[in-house]
Amino acid sequence: MVQGECSRRTEMRTLVESWCSGIADEEGWLGGTYGFTDDNRFVGIVRFTDSRSCIAAAQRPGAAAFWAEALELLDSPVDIHQSDDVTLMFDGGADDAGFVQVLTGQLKDAAQMRYLMADQDMTAMLPASRPEILGATLAISQDGTFTETIAFTDEALARQGETIRMPEQVQRTLNDAVADVAYLDLRNPWFASHR
Repeated sequence: MVQGECSRRTEMRTLVESWCSGIADEEGWLGGTYGFTDDNRFVGIVRFTDSRSCIAAAQRPGAAAFWAEALELLDSPVDIHQSDDVTLMFDGGADDAGFVQVLTGQLKDAAQMRYLMADQDMTAMLPASRPEILGATLAISQDGTFTETIAFTDEALARQGETIRMPEQVQRTLNDAVADVAYLDLRNPWFASHR
């Protein structure tokens, strides 16, 4: 995940779309989820098959120039989180999501979070109780911080779903597993995928 303040939204989106178009056929690049928060924070979450593919993409021709241009468009220092420890729920999401929420924070119990994301019994109840959730990705960094990306059909249904009380066991597990959670709402996300 890459994030930073960016008031030049149109220019950043054009730059990112150009980069994605150029890398769309590269082996190892899976795609990305991008957007801006209401307070002009750019968020880009890029997915690769493995860390070698990520490194190769950073070394491809034009990568340094792209990165330099992206840094010029940001109004604040860039914040980067990388992880090889990734858990998917429902294949990770969908490129037709109308709303994406990105959660960041500190993990107190990584195993419990992975369990909540991937356990079949836990996820089996979601389609009935929270049909607006299309999928999620949990990335855990070596320092114990995490980035969770949740794709929803739309924001109105996501907000309505938030009012549904979680099973007590799930809520207790979440409370025990995470701390210092921050929410980044991408109300107009866009996506790129490998061709």
